[in-house]
Amino acid sequence: MSLLPTKHSHPDKTTLALAVIIIKRLKKVRIEEYDKLLGFLQKKNSNAKSLFLSSMNFLYLMGLVNYHKKTDSFEYVGL
Repeated sequence: MSLLPTKHSHPDKTTLALAVIIIKRLKKVRIEEYDKLLGFLQKKNSNAKSLFLSSMNFLYLMGLVNYHKKTDSFEYVGL
């Protein structure tokens, strides 16, 4: 797994590619439960399960999402 695509990796199989899909989804719905978000992503990207945590960690470190432990959901806090 890599953050950015290289000449040897498929562009849709990167952390950054999945992070873009997550941001688009969370901008639309604002807050989504973990399971629902993962299910949505698996329909869009067959590698979503393996890339999900690294993508969410990236978005969290960038300050774009928050995790709500009580409701097991992610919220878009964006820029």
